[in-house]
Amino acid sequence: MDEGKPFRRILLKLSGEALSEDGQGITPSVLANVAEDVAPVLEAGIQVGIVVGAGNIFRGMSDAASTMRRHVADSMGMLGTVINALALQEAFLAAGLKASAMSSVPMPSVCEPFNAGRARRLLEGGHVVLFGGGTGNPYFTTDTAAVLRGLEIGADVVMKATKVDGVYDKDPMKHADAVKFDRLTHLEVVAKGLQVMDSTASTMSQDGGLPILVFNMRTRGNILAAARGEPVGTIVVPS
Repeated sequence: MDEGKPFRRILLKLSGEALSEDGQGITPSVLANVAEDVAPVLEAGIQVGIVVGAGNIFRGMSDAASTMRRHVADSMGMLGTVINALALQEAFLAAGLKASAMSSVPMPSVCEPFNAGRARRLLEGGHVVLFGGGTGNPYFTTDTAAVLRGLEIGADVVMKATKVDGVYDKDPMKHADAVKFDRLTHLEVVAKGLQVMDSTASTMSQDGGLPILVFNMRTRGNILAAARGEPVGTIVVPS
């Protein structure tokens, strides 16, 4: 990747909690803010795909799922991501943008099934493409789904939106002396024991040569700044 150069195509990874003011359910004003922040990215000629989680609706690895079989709980979580993808689609359309939701879990009466070639064509046509359904399989997180979709659509980077402005050596919410990293390799992430993405997602990103940018989405304008290649957050590059 070229330092300071705008990305051509990004895969934005959002948590389900990012769609709500309190982390539960869906807040329309928050959806509108996401659309407002993504609009100038499209205007800059940068293509945008989005993978969204479902922690605001149902998380497979949670207390609520403790009595369920893992594959059933994960399936419920995957369905939750489709709900969030559809909600984001409607927010983008309401903002006058082109948007298309796809699901890796086939449900043609709700939205079209995921197809990498079709997704690429939609992106090239100026659509925000929203990928719901995770990977379509249990036992995988939406971090892995984000890297997988990023590789399949030929994204230049996976931009992981978080509550903090990058990767630190320890939790900055608990430690005032936490030190932020501007740039890391995947091997350094492993060696330092840092939590950026789950191990499957990290391995896929390393093997696929796909950088991961961790940034704070709550700072308005950060999506555009990061997509332009400005020094926002922490970039994790293949070793």
